[in-house]
Amino acid sequence: MEKTAVVTSLQAVKQKSGKTHGQIAAETGLTNVYVAQLLRRQAQLKPETAPKLKLALPELPDHLLQEMMLPPMRSYDPNLIQEPSVYRLNEAVMHFGESIKEIINEEFGDGIMSAIDFYCSVDKVKGVDGKDRVVVTFDGKYLPYTEQKSEDMVSRSQGN
Repeated sequence: MEKTAVVTSLQAVKQKSGKTHGQIAAETGLTNVYVAQLLRRQAQLKPETAPKLKLALPELPDHLLQEMMLPPMRSYDPNLIQEPSVYRLNEAVMHFGESIKEIINEEFGDGIMSAIDFYCSVDKVKGVDGKDRVVVTFDGKYLPYTEQKSEDMVSRSQGN
């Protein structure tokens, strides 16, 4: 099936269930963002999680469940930046990015946060003023940059 058709079908199953991403997450042990990623074919459903998802979404057809267990084609629509919520998230990362990078380097050294060994969640909390606030948590493994010594290159050491 074409990705767009699969995503449309998955979104229809979720809609019909009446459940939120958070409710499905609670039933499967996943984060709410990962559930959304699965239902958008941006993440791969693991075989051990498939039965939990089937229990959470009983109307999920087996052919879609099987499709979700295939490695996805991760991508995004470049026009997505025009959506106000996505634009504001991008704006926040761009605005705070340099300071975040500086603190990562200060706390960990020269490196980056992985977006592969990565967890993300979105939570709703009440602020001190009683108004609703959005909390986006990025939880990524620290990956240090390495000094590139010729002697450490596996590809060179195997041929000599």
